[in-house]
Amino acid sequence: MTTPSESISSAVPPSESTNGFALDDQRLLEWLRHSVPKFANASIISSQRFSGGQSNPTYAVAIDGVRLVLRKKPPGQLLAGAHAVEREFRVISALHEAGFPVPRPVALCEDVAAIGTAFFLMEHVDGRIFWDLRLPELPQHDRSAYYDSMNATLAALHNTDLAATELTTFGRAGNYFERQLKRWGAQYREDVLAGRVESMDLLLDWLQTHIPSSDETTLVHGDFRMDNIVFHPSEPRVIAVLDWELSTLGHPLADFGYHLMPYRLPDMLLPGLRDRDPVALGLPSEADYVAAYCHRTGRIGIDNLEYYLAFNMFRAAAIFHGIRGRVIRGTATSAQATEVAKRVEQLADLGWNQARSVRAG
Repeated sequence: MTTPSESISSAVPPSESTNGFALDDQRLLEWLRHSVPKFANASIISSQRFSGGQSNPTYAVAIDGVRLVLRKKPPGQLLAGAHAVEREFRVISALHEAGFPVPRPVALCEDVAAIGTAFFLMEHVDGRIFWDLRLPELPQHDRSAYYDSMNATLAALHNTDLAATELTTFGRAGNYFERQLKRWGAQYREDVLAGRVESMDLLLDWLQTHIPSSDETTLVHGDFRMDNIVFHPSEPRVIAVLDWELSTLGHPLADFGYHLMPYRLPDMLLPGLRDRDPVALGLPSEADYVAAYCHRTGRIGIDNLEYYLAFNMFRAAAIFHGIRGRVIRGTATSAQATEVAKRVEQLADLGWNQARSVRAG
């Protein structure tokens, strides 16, 4: 039996049930032969779908012994702007060129006739993915180094020179929170099948009237968390950041607030640190982790940190709410989607409680 610290190909076990998401290997092989010179004479192909993830179906693909990863849009009716594999390919291409740790991009196909949806291919990265942010697989005295590498990687992303990576048009600059709240608020309210949640309505109203006045724009990942990171097979070093679907130009402290959120969350679908002492586990305290990020990004501190955390709890709840809608419509891509859908109210309540703690203070 494999463990979460093994390579990406085994860290997320291939699903035993295709549920309508199986690739047509021969159609994919034909497209590769005609579109990617490296595979012009390829003859043997196989694929298996990874069972993890809630959004874009992801597959381990072997072509004449070459190991790749394919990410595609799911079938069925999709919300506008969602499942943007084209944007994922663009950002990892630019970041790979700049030397940031992402998988090497291979090819993008926007022709839905090829295999049924748009998709892209990237090289497989051998390394370790940890699903439990407490890092129980590692000796206690080694754990903080992994957190430090993760912290340094996010800081490096936010310090990236956009002009040098030609990503200045990857999104809009400024007013990030206004735009995000409008986007996620509309998606939440328009998904009538998934229903309304009182605490989400209250939290959304509060967030819209308490937006911090400071504004910054950098490249943001949008889902920067431990299980979207591949570490070196034996060293505490990030070698690839995965899952760039939500990346855009945005406020770096929104991105950091999302990454910091597990310090304020209980165990949900993944372990949280709210009810644990991180230092006793060999991990940095929340205050020390924030200080390390501030040092790397040239900040004295982070004003309005509580707002950024409440914002991300709303955003996460909105994403879960969207997954609930996909479960109802029958387009959910993971067996875990039903469990995710059940957590909408819990996340919304946590976010509203976070906001109320700011109001009380």
